[in-house]
Amino acid sequence: MKSILLSIGLLALCFAGIAIKLIVKKDGEFSGTCASNNPLLNKEGDSCSFCGATPDEKCKKSTENSLA
Repeated sequence: MKSILLSIGLLALCFAGIAIKLIVKKDGEFSGTCASNNPLLNKEGDSCSFCGATPDEKCKKSTENSLA
């Protein structure tokens, strides 16, 4: 029973941390990481839904942010 309560408490702590991060961050958005651009995760070779880069390209979003 203690392990179940501990697990629920840890999950609640994680969700609270994510909620606080969303409240504190500007515009309440997660920062993009182009995980779908990883060729191991993207077997079909689709372009990234976040920045449009193909698996063989680097993330285009990070270069746009540095120029702005």
